[in-house]
Amino acid sequence: MTGSHQTLALLLFSAFVAVTLGITTWVSRNRHGSAEEFYAGGRLFSPMENGFAISGDYMSAASFLGVTGLISLYGYDGLLYVVGFLVAWLVVLFLVAELVRNCGRFTLADVVAARMNERPVRIAAGTSSVTVSVLYLVAQMVGAGSLVALLLGGSSEAARNWTVIGVGALMVIYVSLGGMRATTWIQIVKAVLLLSGSIALTVLVLVRFHGDVNELLRSAAERSGHGDAFLAPGLKYGGDWTARFDFISLGLALVLGTAGLPHILARFYTVPTARAARRSVVWSIGLIGGFYLMTIVLGFGAAAIVGPEAVRGANAAGNTAVPLLALDLGGGANSAGGTVLFAVVAAIAFATILAVVAGITLASSASVAHDLYASLRRRHVKPRSEVTVARTAAVGIGVVAIALGLLARDLNVAFLVGLAFAVAASANLPVLLYSLFWRSFTTRGAVWAVYGGLVPALLLVLLSPVVSGSPDSLFPSVDFQYFPLQNPGLVSIPLGFLSGWLGTVTSAEPPDEAKHAETEVRSLTGAGAV
Repeated sequence: MTGSHQTLALLLFSAFVAVTLGITTWVSRNRHGSAEEFYAGGRLFSPMENGFAISGDYMSAASFLGVTGLISLYGYDGLLYVVGFLVAWLVVLFLVAELVRNCGRFTLADVVAARMNERPVRIAAGTSSVTVSVLYLVAQMVGAGSLVALLLGGSSEAARNWTVIGVGALMVIYVSLGGMRATTWIQIVKAVLLLSGSIALTVLVLVRFHGDVNELLRSAAERSGHGDAFLAPGLKYGGDWTARFDFISLGLALVLGTAGLPHILARFYTVPTARAARRSVVWSIGLIGGFYLMTIVLGFGAAAIVGPEAVRGANAAGNTAVPLLALDLGGGANSAGGTVLFAVVAAIAFATILAVVAGITLASSASVAHDLYASLRRRHVKPRSEVTVARTAAVGIGVVAIALGLLARDLNVAFLVGLAFAVAASANLPVLLYSLFWRSFTTRGAVWAVYGGLVPALLLVLLSPVVSGSPDSLFPSVDFQYFPLQNPGLVSIPLGFLSGWLGTVTSAEPPDEAKHAETEVRSLTGAGAV
C-alpha cells in the first residue's frame, strides 16, 4: 500500500484509540470499585444501548473480515457462516436471555451453581469459559495482524507481530481500568461505526451493478473461475463425505455455540430486568441481521470486483477481501477516493477488533476471579479483592491470546471463531440447558457435562487437519492428524449432552427438588433476581 493509505488509516485508527481511551479514563475516575460496577456496569444500561453493545460484541473481525473473505473465495458455501451466526440468535432469544438474567449474577457458573454443589461446578464452568474466550480472542488477534500486513504491503512480519502485541496491550488497559461500563460504550461506538461503514460499502457495490443483484452474482461467478459452481453448494464442503460432515459440524457449532459464549451471556447482566434482556436481544437481532445481509453483498462484491486471485494474493485465507474491495470501489490504488475509503474501512476493522477483544477479555477475567479464584480460596472473598484478581487475570489472558495469535496468524478468522463456537456449544450449552430445564440434574452431571464436551472438543481439534498433516495447518511439517473433520462439533456437542445425562443418572446424590423449584420460579418470574 502507498504511504498515503498507511498514514490516513493509522491517523483514523489513532483517533478511535484516543476516543476509547478517553472513555475508559473517564469511566475509571467515576467508578466506585464494586464487583457489580466492574462486571455488569451497575446494571444501568437500557435495552437499546445493550442491544447495540451486544451487536458490537458479536459483529467481530470474523464477520467483517473472515466471512466476507470466505464468500469471496467459496461463494455459496461461505454463506453457511452468515446463516449460522444469525439463526443462533433465535436459540438465545427463546431459551437463554431472560432465564439467564433472572438466575445469574455475573457469569455462566452463577446459573448452574444456584442448585448444585458450588465449588466443583464453578471450577468446571470457569475453566470452560476461559478456554472459549481465549480461542475467540485468537481470531481477533489474527484479524489484526492480517489487516496491518495489508496496510504495510505485506512486507513486514515484525509489524504484524507488533500489532498483535499492541492490540493485546490495549485490551488489557480497557478492561483493567474501565470494566464493563467502558467496554459497553466502546462496543456501542464500534457498532455504529461498523454498521455505517458496511452500509456505505454495500450501497457502492450495488451502485456499481446498477442495483441488479443478478448481475452481481453472475459477475462473481465468472470472475471466480468456477462458473455456476460458485453459486451452488459444494465448492468448499461438498467434495466428499468428510467435507459434508464438516459442513454439518460447522452448522451445529454456529447455531448452538452463541448461547454458550461467555461474553454474550455476560451482557444480559448489564440491564436491570429480564424484560430488558429480552428487548436487548430483539434490538441485537435486528442490527445483526441487517449487518449479515450486507456481508453477503460485500462477499460477492469482492469476488466480482476484486477477484478471488487478488484476495488470495493479499491473504491466503481471504481476511483482507473487504479492505481490497473498499480500495477498488473508491477508485483504485492511487486515487484519493480509494485511499480514503481503504483507510476508513481499515480503521473500522481495527475498531471492531479492539472492541470485541475488550468484551471477551472482561468475560474471561470475570470467570477467573468470580468462579475459579473465589472457589479455590474456599473462604469468602471480598468483592474488592475479587475485582483486583479480575484485573490481574486480564493481563495473563492477554499474554496467552497474544502468543496464540502469533502462532495462528495464517488461518481464516471466521474458521477460528467456528472452533470457539464448537467448544462453547460442547461444554457450556449442555450444562446451561440441563440446569434450566432438567429437574433431576445433579452436581456430577453438571461437571461431567462441561468436561465431557470441553475435553473431546479440544482433543479432536488437536488431532484434526487444523493443527497438523496439511499445508494449511498450524504445524504443516508434522502429521498427527487422526480426526478427519476440521470442526469437532458433530462429535463433541452430542458428547457434552450425553456426559451430562450419564453423570446425572449414575450419581448417588439425590437431585435437590426444592432448589430446582426455586430456580424455575426465579427464572420464569424474576422473583429474587439480583
